[in-house]
Amino acid sequence: MERLTGKVALVSGAGAGIGAAICRRFSAEGAAIVALERNPDTLAQLAAEIEETGGAVLAVEGDITRRADCAAAAAEAFSAHGAVDILCNVAGIVEVGDLEAADEESWERTMAVNLKGMFFLCQEVVPRMAGRGSGSIVNIASVAGPYAVRERFVYSVSKSGVIGFTKSLAVDYIAKGLRANAICPGTVETPSWHERVNQADDPDQALKDFIARQPMGRVGQPEEIAALAAYLAADESSFMTGQAINIDGGMSM
Repeated sequence: MERLTGKVALVSGAGAGIGAAICRRFSAEGAAIVALERNPDTLAQLAAEIEETGGAVLAVEGDITRRADCAAAAAEAFSAHGAVDILCNVAGIVEVGDLEAADEESWERTMAVNLKGMFFLCQEVVPRMAGRGSGSIVNIASVAGPYAVRERFVYSVSKSGVIGFTKSLAVDYIAKGLRANAICPGTVETPSWHERVNQADDPDQALKDFIARQPMGRVGQPEEIAALAAYLAADESSFMTGQAINIDGGMSM
């Protein structure tokens, strides 16, 4: 099934985890990929994987917390393809701790990656989408946004912001043919999640605790998030905008 044939997708945080899975799924659905990632090694690996399967990929190294890097990525995408049909904001970080554990540095770092980078990319891409009268923005939030999660104070605040950001985009641009939706995953098995597990005082117990949060008794897979992203990016979901969709193994029930 190639629901994205003829479309161009710009994906941030493309090098690993959910971002890489989304790039692979979008490519399999027929989209040309513009992969934005700050790690050159994982970026090169992703590009090689997509090219090996016959997909089209433009690999762009850049840091989304820098406006100049976001502008350069958008410029490369428009120069190469003439348009961006799908903007998927995936890049994000997780800070562990409650209010008292947070400091100004962790707050600024989280907001820069999880929100400011999204703001920069949207400012570069959305006006040109609106000028064409079509486009789908898919933002990766978290179940920690609408419901909050213990010991994730700064992270939860940032992901609540992603949901508000998404809804504001949807309202402002619906008359111009654009849609914006957010995905709110529960715990997903990614390299960064494995790092958090392994850095815990008791990794075995941390693993059990993470799994126990989902009533399904397991964590999610990046490919499951990518499948939902593909639906939201495709014309199939053309009657959907401004939504924050939980995909969390029952965590929010």
